[in-house]
Amino acid sequence: MKLLSIAVPCYNSQDYMEHCVDSLLPGGEDVEIIIVDDGSSDRTAEIADKYAADYPGIVKAVHQENGGHGEAVNRGLKEAKGLYFKVVDSDDWVDQEAYRIILDKLREVTGGPVNVDMVISNFVYDKQGAWHKKIMHYTLEFPHNRVFTWPEVYLAPKGKYLLMHSVIFRTKLLRACKLELPKHTFYVDNLYVYQPLPFVKNMIYLDVDFYHYFIGRDDQSVNEKVMISRIDQQIRVNKLMLDSINPLTIHERKLRRYLFNYLEIVTTVSTVMCLRGGTEEFLEKKRELWGYIREKDLRLFHRLRNGVLGFIMNIPGKGGRRIGIAAYQLTQKLVGFN
Repeated sequence: MKLLSIAVPCYNSQDYMEHCVDSLLPGGEDVEIIIVDDGSSDRTAEIADKYAADYPGIVKAVHQENGGHGEAVNRGLKEAKGLYFKVVDSDDWVDQEAYRIILDKLREVTGGPVNVDMVISNFVYDKQGAWHKKIMHYTLEFPHNRVFTWPEVYLAPKGKYLLMHSVIFRTKLLRACKLELPKHTFYVDNLYVYQPLPFVKNMIYLDVDFYHYFIGRDDQSVNEKVMISRIDQQIRVNKLMLDSINPLTIHERKLRRYLFNYLEIVTTVSTVMCLRGGTEEFLEKKRELWGYIREKDLRLFHRLRNGVLGFIMNIPGKGGRRIGIAAYQLTQKLVGFN
């Protein structure tokens, strides 16, 4: 059995996927690289097949009709044979020294006295043209280089949440929580991390800058104009998070707070993108989302609505909308979420 399965979702990725896959190959026979060609119309399928032919036993190429990023992750998880599972997007890459350290740690914990459910590491916002690369680390939140549980988490401040780039999950855990991401939907990385967390008992944090998250393409999903144009998909993921877990029902205090903060930030992003859209249609989408939360759980609605972010995002009138947008932009700079 492989130690680590890495799914690489690819859609028309011919211009950059080789950089990604080449950064993963040094994992050798311990690693299974699953390139998922999600119905590409360029040379992606050809490149994937060549890697599979050149590195048999390490690289597997699978092809499917276009289903979007989430469906490509679903396919990678279905195909995975490794004890642990990681997603690396085709325009991103990994640091070689950190990669070695992580694989060494996975070997160490495999077969140990407890199942390690999640391995956390840092990621780098590799913004095109930026001289200083921002690193998202968790040194103040988690114990370092040892197994810990939720009660041992130090802090879980708003905005400092785990992303897909930060985590490696135990494969069986992802299957046990019945994770299945929606088709043809962006922003599923939030659901990918949020839904499994109540199943996570034992964790390890390694203070290494492992994942390089490329930011810079105009068509990238995190581009604000793109996010506004895809607001229905953002809201869909927001609702699926609400459907999957109500954080107020979680017994463990620190996990409950973490999940609530995560949901609050995602709901704030959904709300502010509606405000940025500005038209009556976008404002109706905002009202409908908050109505959905109210119908889902009145107590959760009041907790979200009466918090600082919820209050600011729902100040009525044009002036209120301007305040909400300005507060969001300030929080982005101070807290660092995106």
